[in-house]
Amino acid sequence: MAMLPLAASARDTRAEYRLDPVHTRVMFAISHAAFSNAIGTVSGSTGTLVFDPDDWARARVDVRVPVARIDLGDADWNKATLAKSLLDAEGHPEARFVSTRVEPVDAMHARVVGDLSLRGVTREVVLDVTLNAIKRHPMPPFRRTVGFSASTKISRADFGITAWKSVIGDEVELRIEAEATYDGKADDDVATPPSPSTQEPTP
Repeated sequence: MAMLPLAASARDTRAEYRLDPVHTRVMFAISHAAFSNAIGTVSGSTGTLVFDPDDWARARVDVRVPVARIDLGDADWNKATLAKSLLDAEGHPEARFVSTRVEPVDAMHARVVGDLSLRGVTREVVLDVTLNAIKRHPMPPFRRTVGFSASTKISRADFGITAWKSVIGDEVELRIEAEATYDGKADDDVATPPSPSTQEPTP
């Protein structure tokens, strides 16, 4: 992919997208006493993405994840996970990821480096990111939408979550499926208009 140097263009072609909390979900997997990997999800994440598919290096992301909405498929299990000895959702109801740099791999992949704040502790995390699509959404209101898949692994001990070592593994696998909608703040982010015969209603 050709990367555009900052000085090569007189205008900023990045656009701001707002994360869609309905179609964005964080999945995590962690060993349960070595018998299986417990799988949970968190829905309702919010945040912003500044992105130009021709210039990944200048992308920025700021995401807040509502830890209190964790779902392991069982009410008692959810309660135990959110307790003070583990995630302490009452004292730290959300996690936050803020990118510090983006390292392009090719036109569809990048490594996004950033600070993850969880349970009052901030550590650097690297996400392996795949761009799935960037286009006008086929459903009303036909907004320009970008979709990503991302993954990483973290140590829960790095974030001060050390209880139940004999039952709960340390390594946490994270997978993120995200959609974000064009926020309308970057005039340069204009999709190629469809032909008159197939033009969709204006949002």
